Amino acid sequence: MTDATPVPTGTTNTTDPATPVPGATDDRSGDATAGRPDTWASADRGQLIDTAEVIVTSPDRNFVTLRITTADGVVGLGDATLNGRELASAAYLSEHVVPLLIGRDASRIEDTWQFLYRSSYWRRGPVTMAAIAAVDMALWDIKAKVAGMPLYQLLGGASRTGLMAYGHASGKELPELFDSIRAHQAEGYRSIRVQTGVPGLESIYGIASNTTTSGNEGVRYDFEPAQRGAFPAMEDWDTRAYMRHVPAVFEAVRNEFGPELPLLHDGHHRMTPLQAAKLGKSLEPYDLFWLEDCTPAENQEALKLVRQHTTTPLAIGEVFNTIWDFKDIIRDQLIDYVRGAVTHMGGVTPLKKTMEYAALYQVKSGFHGPTDISPVGLAAQMHVGLAIHNFGIQEYMQHGPRTNQVFRQSFTFTDGYLHPGDEPGLGVSLDVDEAGKYPYEQAYLPFNRLADGTVHDW
Repeated sequence: MTDATPVPTGTTNTTDPATPVPGATDDRSGDATAGRPDTWASADRGQLIDTAEVIVTSPDRNFVTLRITTADGVVGLGDATLNGRELASAAYLSEHVVPLLIGRDASRIEDTWQFLYRSSYWRRGPVTMAAIAAVDMALWDIKAKVAGMPLYQLLGGASRTGLMAYGHASGKELPELFDSIRAHQAEGYRSIRVQTGVPGLESIYGIASNTTTSGNEGVRYDFEPAQRGAFPAMEDWDTRAYMRHVPAVFEAVRNEFGPELPLLHDGHHRMTPLQAAKLGKSLEPYDLFWLEDCTPAENQEALKLVRQHTTTPLAIGEVFNTIWDFKDIIRDQLIDYVRGAVTHMGGVTPLKKTMEYAALYQVKSGFHGPTDISPVGLAAQMHVGLAIHNFGIQEYMQHGPRTNQVFRQSFTFTDGYLHPGDEPGLGVSLDVDEAGKYPYEQAYLPFNRLADGTVHDW
């Protein structure tokens, strides 16, 4: 097993298959479930959870993976990666969740989800929900493998032949941006997110060519903005300058690439409600597919003001953790796309329920999918997206070659469409030996300061 206990600053985790996860051992000489009040004696003994391992690895960035194995030897994987706070979710899993899994019936997915959610009492929040998500994904992976079919078949079968994906094009200035859009089109993307530099601002969110200040040299900034080191990088920000510049950029992009190309843009929580409403209105002539996370959406009332003043579609919620975060803004039809991530919302089980609720209001999916969603999490989202009726679009940033060596994947990306593949389960396997080559490295996402020194939303 793998020791994912948090380590002191300045040291690294190791991947040592001989080191047990705290609380995860069982007595091989007897009954691992003996004396436990919450086990299932009538269950098929082969489906009881035999081991649960938390694996922290950093091939191109840090990932937290849960690997569950049943008594019959069936393996399921789940993603618990929490960008910039990976050891928190790893510790929650290894110290508080893994001890509860040994001897449980792996086939009882709904019951296990409810048990982990409700028994903790201090529920919700990104750490708790990422840990529950990892368990939920792993159990669905196991169930589909036992059934001998890809997960989407267990979720109701395919509702489409593929998942429209969008990529991340960016540039500090227009020529660099145009080159990036063309490069993404050459890779097959049919929908493009556009992020632009702003005159007078040195380094801002989403620009691939931004320079890094520490151990990420040679890695695209938008591929992994969490820079390795002991303290987060500081960036500068000016909302008014941004709002003046962005509409002109989209006008230039439309003039260059025409009216048919679906264009998306991420505001990344940096605007007030009034600013977001103004930007959305100014972007209406350029027919965006969506404007993403225009305000810090914890203040959900703010979206009413935005909605009143613009018809630009809104995508919200990549930092949300439960259906309760989405309930009111879906019901009040304040958003058009659910940006939730399977890894941060508790897994396949609640994500599908959220989308079934959203379908009542003609709200579609737009699941969060940059490289801080591991290949395991991305695969789980693909299976959900293929099965639900109200799929919208899937964010897809391509993982690096080292990550693809650690996580072997069966999905395809053809002519702009993703498909999870037809291998049983999620279609992802983990090479533990390869993962062991890349120990955890401390990394933080950046933060913003305004010109007067005020800390601002990044």
